[in-house]
Amino acid sequence: MNIRFSTRELLDLGAAWVALSVAFSLLLLPGFSGFSVPQAIQTFGLSFLTVGVAFLLHELAHKVVAMRFGKIAEFRADYGMLFVAIMGALIGFLFAAPGAVYHQGRSTLRQNGLIALAGPVTNLVLAAIFAPLAFFGSGFLASIGGLGLTINLFLAAFNMIPFGPLDGNTVKEWSLPVFVAVFVPSLALGLWALFGFGLF
Repeated sequence: MNIRFSTRELLDLGAAWVALSVAFSLLLLPGFSGFSVPQAIQTFGLSFLTVGVAFLLHELAHKVVAMRFGKIAEFRADYGMLFVAIMGALIGFLFAAPGAVYHQGRSTLRQNGLIALAGPVTNLVLAAIFAPLAFFGSGFLASIGGLGLTINLFLAAFNMIPFGPLDGNTVKEWSLPVFVAVFVPSLALGLWALFGFGLF
């Protein structure tokens, strides 16, 4: 299977990756007068390598699975929501809905469920990859691991909520047992990451 990207799709992915990294950096930094330029650069790099990667691979997982089912699938950024994310971060609140992968072609409930499931499962796998850095790393590597673990567990839990256009709703419509098997541990780990281990 050849994974192809249109020019517009690459631009949309890049714009969403950078915008989310900027928004999250603004959220992590202290007030405007309380940080230095090197600190800002380091925080952006941290966000780019964690939040950006979590978002990018989540969306690419949707695309790859959709394409495996023979569909045309492309990511489209929502530039209005990217603007909202950055403006919200400036006042200490982040709501990120950067866009989505849209796919064309006939789909069964199972296919739609698996396409939706691919994103949260990818975040769980990424959380496992970041975990050793979080627990055994030091300095900047430990920061990468901690934020990478936290954001991926949060994204997995949030996207598995069975509401509206979120992935969990589609998975639940396809298979309640699969939904429960993924949502319950994702929710538990997400809450642990945010309040027991996380940076927020």
